[in-house]
Amino acid sequence: MATRQLQSLLFPLDTDAKQASLSASSTFVPNLGLPVHRWFRYSAGFSAEWVESVIRSVTGPVRIFDPFAGSATTLLAAETTSAESWGLEAHPFVYRVARAKLAWRTDADAYLRKVAELRRASETVKPDKDGYPALIHKCYGDDALLQLDALRQAYEKIRDDSPASELVWLTFVSILRKVSSAGTAQWQYILPKKQKQAPAQVTTAFDERVRMIYHDMRVGSSVTGPKANLVLGDARSCQGVPECFANLVVTSPPYPNNYDYADATRLEMSFMREISGWGDLQETVRKYLVRSCSQHVPESSTDLQSVLQTSELQPIRSEMTPVCEQLAEVRETKGGRKTYHLMIACYFRDLALVWKALRSVCASPSKVCFVIGDSAPYGVYVPVVPWLGALAVAAGFRSYTFEKTRDRNVKWKNRKHRVPLQEGRLWVEG
Repeated sequence: MATRQLQSLLFPLDTDAKQASLSASSTFVPNLGLPVHRWFRYSAGFSAEWVESVIRSVTGPVRIFDPFAGSATTLLAAETTSAESWGLEAHPFVYRVARAKLAWRTDADAYLRKVAELRRASETVKPDKDGYPALIHKCYGDDALLQLDALRQAYEKIRDDSPASELVWLTFVSILRKVSSAGTAQWQYILPKKQKQAPAQVTTAFDERVRMIYHDMRVGSSVTGPKANLVLGDARSCQGVPECFANLVVTSPPYPNNYDYADATRLEMSFMREISGWGDLQETVRKYLVRSCSQHVPESSTDLQSVLQTSELQPIRSEMTPVCEQLAEVRETKGGRKTYHLMIACYFRDLALVWKALRSVCASPSKVCFVIGDSAPYGVYVPVVPWLGALAVAAGFRSYTFEKTRDRNVKWKNRKHRVPLQEGRLWVEG
């Protein structure tokens, strides 16, 4: 049992603390103090300890599925509670982060040997700061960049398909922000113009991360039970996941709030030379993701009426059409003219496909929990909860309820919509 869980049982929280805990349970922040979860800060997520409590609340064997696995919060919670689990992640870089974290129960000493091999190899390469995208030169001083380049080149020399190799890769990419002079926005967008006063030293940061990962792997050696299954795949089809597998789904799909998950990993992907610039993200990442961002839906290639007329949107078409049309009108008065009207239509069409795919993956009976928040682009309120609930029922699930965990955007002084935004858990019975 996780330490914090044990403490909560022994020392019950007072009312204010309980409310704070509830509010934080739908964010990744509580995981930053937990073994393995803390290896890489993800831009979205929820509390691993909360997932563990959900799993333990189920009577009988648990078979849990996460169609938006992210950095493996649900899958790691499943492993620590001896539950069978499957996960899907469509973002290629985030999938690799999750896969590496799920190697926490492999040989810790093999990991240390691979680290030593990396260090030896780094002494044989000639560091070179040329060839990196402009973003990288804005984010690192010359000394740090040369040290990092030596490690990157060394990794390319010693990499193989072993778990230890993937863990060394994660060790390296997880320190890239810590040693960068550039700031990071709350949602992990990199801010080259916002310079940090004293970034961590490369060697110090790398050594500290090695010690952390080795320590957590030693803890993992005592964990028994099924290992998680992770697939690089699309939640809109759930291809690769056994039919009727899950009696529990715990996940957090992207919110329809224009957050660009592709841009959130631009620094790491640029440094590893997987992309040369922001424009490459469309082909390397965005095209695989649920369309929750206006960058996914350029006006030149997306027709609103065609999307609205798709059969998947029939359950909510009459309510959604005027909202999208209002967004189309409002955007004409805005300088950015963002395609929120197209994004909202495409987002709910994609989520309708997710619900249909989930119905085939879920057993009967089953329970599904979506950690979700509503939206108000350009001040036009989008009732996310009832629309997702209606799509779930149309896909063959029985009923839904909503449990609010916190208010959102209440501090924004420029908020133009009158309906307060909220975040919480959409519970669906199937």
